[in-house]
Amino acid sequence: MGQSEADHRAKSGAELRLRKKRSTSLAAPGAQGGDRMKDVEPDAFLDCGWGRLVFAQTFEDTGNLVANLREEGPDRRDIAFYVSDPHVLLSYAPQELFLDPSHTYRLDLSTYRPGSRRPRGYFIRRMASDQDGSEINRIYQTRNMVQVHPAFLNANHDNRSLTYFVAEDETTGAIVGTVTGVHHRRAFADPQNGSSLWCLAVDPQAVHPGIGESLVRRLSEHFQARGCAFMDLSVMHDNDKAIALYEKLGFRRVPYFAIKRKNQINEQLFTGPDEFEELNPYARIIVNEARRRGIHAEVTDGPGGFFRLTQGGRTIHCRESLSELTSAVAMSICDDKTVTRRIVEAADVVVPDQIDGDKADDADIAAFIEKHGKIVVKPARGEQGRGIAVGIDNLEDAKAAIKTAAEVSERVLLEACFEGDDLRLIVIDYRVVAAALRRPPEIIGDGAMTVRELIEAMSRRRSAATGGESRIPMDGETTRCVKHAGHSMDDVLPEGEKISVRKAANLHTGGTIHDVTGQLHPALVEAAVNAARSIEIPVTGIDLMIKKPHEPDYVFIEANERPGLANHEPQPTAERFVDLLFPRSMPYAMRNARNRQRKQKE
Repeated sequence: MGQSEADHRAKSGAELRLRKKRSTSLAAPGAQGGDRMKDVEPDAFLDCGWGRLVFAQTFEDTGNLVANLREEGPDRRDIAFYVSDPHVLLSYAPQELFLDPSHTYRLDLSTYRPGSRRPRGYFIRRMASDQDGSEINRIYQTRNMVQVHPAFLNANHDNRSLTYFVAEDETTGAIVGTVTGVHHRRAFADPQNGSSLWCLAVDPQAVHPGIGESLVRRLSEHFQARGCAFMDLSVMHDNDKAIALYEKLGFRRVPYFAIKRKNQINEQLFTGPDEFEELNPYARIIVNEARRRGIHAEVTDGPGGFFRLTQGGRTIHCRESLSELTSAVAMSICDDKTVTRRIVEAADVVVPDQIDGDKADDADIAAFIEKHGKIVVKPARGEQGRGIAVGIDNLEDAKAAIKTAAEVSERVLLEACFEGDDLRLIVIDYRVVAAALRRPPEIIGDGAMTVRELIEAMSRRRSAATGGESRIPMDGETTRCVKHAGHSMDDVLPEGEKISVRKAANLHTGGTIHDVTGQLHPALVEAAVNAARSIEIPVTGIDLMIKKPHEPDYVFIEANERPGLANHEPQPTAERFVDLLFPRSMPYAMRNARNRQRKQKE
């Protein structure tokens, strides 16, 4: 879409999008209008950027409503809301429309009472800038929601029908949540003076509890102050956690329905159960990309993340991002961290000082700690952060950590601790496709909950945000980190106090991930590519400890032969992985560009 076209579309979206439509050949009298009052705007809809909200109760003629839905734009999701007789509407276009599997909930604003608990560590405010719009889209993308063109958000800061609220972290200034509200009287002269809530989304990396509830309450109070009678919302029938929140706030189900068009965005809603549902997010992101290209996918072991992809005469078996293109030798190198270190060091990649912890005596360990101040204890073999302890600064903790690591691998390594950030780089076909900082899980005190309760609550949020892939273990390492911060697990953490409950930033143990692909210093890119080439592995996650993404200082930590590609959206990790497996499925222009680049290097 050109900029002028986008601006025109956004400016027209700032208008209320209300107009009368002529009857069509599909017209049938009295389908949805019912007892609507004469002064309501007829055939009303509102452009929300992600699609149009079509107010079905304003249509007397079902044929006009169907014709309106047929005008849905590309990559948009129009919603016909307040459909009272969905069976009638569907009968007009059964091949084009479907009944959305969502419930409608209503909050009576005349009886609603604001909550006594105020947000802690963040605050709710109106959207105010282009940057806010970019952050809203970022959160939409993490939640697989349809994004809104920035020009639309730009033009609609002050739209009287649309209201955007965001949650901002008090410390970092990051936007960690968003919600959109629609004022019905301003949108279509609603005689019932209602309102509705849309696009509630919280950043899956957010550390503060209650952000979603705070956004819902803020929007409720906003419409209550403007004299609205109620606020409605639509929620998927199986979203138990969201439904529990809404019912806690006083929402009750009402008998209204939503109808949508059968398009690619809505496909999973009308095709029935997903046959690939048993795959975890790391396998599913690849299968979905392959299917978009017409590549046949077959699950061979769902719980293990195994699947087979076939196109033409080429078939490749995968386990998540590990494929038959990765040799057993490369896997063996990655499996043993000592071997990995020797291989990459020979390729001039900077590595930390290291000794064998299982062979060292107390004097050796104490001397190593004395030399480096803090050390890392980790099993020579293992994955997903199991058995790793970071920031050890005394012999007693070191011996305890060695014992824990030995439960994962017979060989235990001690490394010099590099103070900085944990960087994961995804290297596919010897090019860096994505890079992200991984940060350890943190909790923030509220003056009421114990450290243990805060960790359990954070673990539940991380698990929900990652499809069960990320949890904070309640083990000795977590206890050690809490003790190092000056607390016990049963202490009530003072309001506003923040502590790290793990030192390792692995996602499977509760860490969070933050994209920095566009900020990388060339030295970090070169180190990751050199490491991958020295191992001769076509797909890998290279872990470095760095000072800053835009600075050259680093040390190599390890190489992962099966990196989680789903952790790096919006970067095109799955696309590049499928490009590697099936080069001919790549778009023609991209394939030509890649070939030209390779010839230039030769």
